[in-house]
Amino acid sequence: MPSRPRLPRLPPLTPPHDLERGYSQQEILDELRRLMLDGNMPPGAGLPLRELASRFAVSVIPLRESLQTLIGEGLVEHWPNLGYRVTQLTAAELRELYIVRERLEWVALETAVTTATPEDHRLAAEAHARLEQAVLEDDSSAYHRESRIFHLALTRPSGMARLVHMLESAWNITEPIQPMVHVGPRDRAELHADHSRMLAAFYVGDAEALLAAAELHNTRLNRVVAQLPDDTGLFSDPAP
Repeated sequence: MPSRPRLPRLPPLTPPHDLERGYSQQEILDELRRLMLDGNMPPGAGLPLRELASRFAVSVIPLRESLQTLIGEGLVEHWPNLGYRVTQLTAAELRELYIVRERLEWVALETAVTTATPEDHRLAAEAHARLEQAVLEDDSSAYHRESRIFHLALTRPSGMARLVHMLESAWNITEPIQPMVHVGPRDRAELHADHSRMLAAFYVGDAEALLAAAELHNTRLNRVVAQLPDDTGLFSDPAP
């Protein structure tokens, strides 16, 4: 049984839309999710109701409702007598989710490459340029953030809304770990070279080349994820 987890130090919250009425339940949900996906609430971080309610200046009721929704999304877990905390995956579960993401992305890419518009090409190129800048500046946090944006820029043109939603949901569960933040510069450069090949194939509508580049990228990515240090406190112990 883990010890009672504590709320981490948080950045300033996004102000509510209506300053006079304060945070709505939906705004609380969106803000908690954002903090987790941005890495401000790492795996295992405590989510004490009263402390969070004080931060949002609300009662515990909308907080509890938001946390229940996040439990359903896989981002939060509840321990009897210990309360809520950000979900902490095992290393094996993280690798499993990357395989899920790979399979979902493959299907979306196969369609997206043939249906993408010039506007889709522009958005993908802009995302790639931001990734390039993150690599040049050795900015691991920006690289992690922009990598997701780039991959979604390649898959959303598929028009397969439900599939892309499943892909994003699987991606969300891994975000509190911020895997790419823990990747070294050499691996990051190699992964970015894969991105460049994927963008080139996407831009000319070459499905075969895109899927081949994606397969190479995922092989490399799975290897990198499997080598993430397991002594950082990010992962939970495997179930007995």
